[in-house]
Amino acid sequence: MKSTLVRQDSDKLADVVVRGMQEKKAVDIVVLNLKDLKNAVADYFIICSASSDTQIDAIARSVEEEVEKLTGQNPWQTEGRTNREWVLLDYVDVVVHVFLRDRRQFYALEELWGDAVIRHVEEETVPTR
Repeated sequence: MKSTLVRQDSDKLADVVVRGMQEKKAVDIVVLNLKDLKNAVADYFIICSASSDTQIDAIARSVEEEVEKLTGQNPWQTEGRTNREWVLLDYVDVVVHVFLRDRRQFYALEELWGDAVIRHVEEETVPTR
């Protein structure tokens, strides 16, 4: 069983990751809470979609910058930067997935972790003047 401090840290990290995604207009942001699942590989999976490979890179960099700035952490592992269809940033307790829309539908991670508590993040709306 993980300590309460570690759980709180992963909660804060998850919030920072979502903020980094929102900075670059990620869509369909979903937070899968895996804390109560037996044999889960992390506390959270945070998934979002991008409309282009350029946006995938921008979102991933934004997440890395926000996390480093606010927590001092860097990803333990990064995958998919050269392929640019699905970038994975592994912060151990929080795993970030940035997908092209069609790749996300193909892999359907939300369905694989169907027992998780799923939170859909509302898209930020920019006030009109």
